Amino acid sequence: MPNNKKRIILDVDTGIDDALAIIYAVKSEHVIVEGITTGFGNVDAKQATENTLKILDLIHPKYEIPVAIGSDKPLFRPRREPSVDIHGHDGLGGYSLPETGRAAIEHHAADFIIKEVNDNPHNLTLIFTGRLTNLAIALAKDPTIAFKVKELVLMGGALHVPGNITEVAEANIHGDPEAAHLVFESGIPIKMVGLDVTSNTKFGEEHFDKLMELLSEDQQGLKDFFKHIFQFSFDASDNLNEGRYRLMHDPLAVGVAIYSNYVKTEDFYIYIETRGALSSGATLADLRNPQTETNASVCMEVNNQLFLQHYIDTVTK
Repeated sequence: MPNNKKRIILDVDTGIDDALAIIYAVKSEHVIVEGITTGFGNVDAKQATENTLKILDLIHPKYEIPVAIGSDKPLFRPRREPSVDIHGHDGLGGYSLPETGRAAIEHHAADFIIKEVNDNPHNLTLIFTGRLTNLAIALAKDPTIAFKVKELVLMGGALHVPGNITEVAEANIHGDPEAAHLVFESGIPIKMVGLDVTSNTKFGEEHFDKLMELLSEDQQGLKDFFKHIFQFSFDASDNLNEGRYRLMHDPLAVGVAIYSNYVKTEDFYIYIETRGALSSGATLADLRNPQTETNASVCMEVNNQLFLQHYIDTVTK
């Protein structure tokens, strides 16, 4: 494991897996969360922000983490309404967290990203677990930040596997393909944590039992939260005839940022399809010939058991 703490900004659309990712990042001894930015996706931006603030209350970070609200719609197209089957109407499976005294800062998420990157050149890793809209806006305002970010780790895309929204498109890229196109063409160093690996991160009942066993009595609030959202997730997956498990899409992006050895990667030039009636949001590469130019390191294999064990060990501390 790395010795130096990685400084990150986490961008979320806080539904269940974003909440799991936030808890993972904040509790990791290898990470300092410099800020969290929010946007639309699993829920609208206002709900994502409220959920994020409440999750921070739940886990009591040892340091201040600013939260900045961002875009509530894609750059150029209508917002697709989220599916409540996977995250519930409120994004957290209907779990009632106490009202929070925390508040978002006044800066828009894009402006927060610009300021933090310019103030800390080559020192910040961006982890995006939702749409790339906030980053696209930031890059449009200040294209130079692309060359000052240490790395962008994004949960999104599908290269050799089917999509989960359409036959070829993954939800985060499909949700704002123009934003994704701008980001992938910006020159920012990208690690793409897509469905090629996240579709293998099956957190099942055996993992849940281990999680419950390791949480102590003074972590009862967190234990109750985990119990609700994982049972909600298992039931939702079961209702879709997929089996009783939760795919850990967003936590894996955090995990890869912490410890890259969880995955094996290959470099590709990823093109984002924005115009196709059937293929909008697809992440494409020319696989006919060896890559001569690349813009992303794509995760192709994951050591799922190592990752899930580290997740459990980290969040139960």
